[in-house]
Amino acid sequence: MYYYFGGMHWIWWIAWIFFWMLFLSFMTPMRRSTYREMQSPLQLLKRRYAAGEITSEEYEERRAKLLRDANVK
Repeated sequence: MYYYFGGMHWIWWIAWIFFWMLFLSFMTPMRRSTYREMQSPLQLLKRRYAAGEITSEEYEERRAKLLRDANVK
């Protein structure tokens, strides 16, 4: 029998490359979008206010509503 690539058949090379790519993909740090999904609504509101996406009136209104809804539960 004739062996390719130092004894490993080409299918095994592909399998090992796929395995290492899969392993390394799980070892990468969490993406930012996932981090944002873990934040509370109040934290997201604070971030948007700090970034200048909403005005102070909108911030106060939404903050009051979030706090009111949190106290109801």
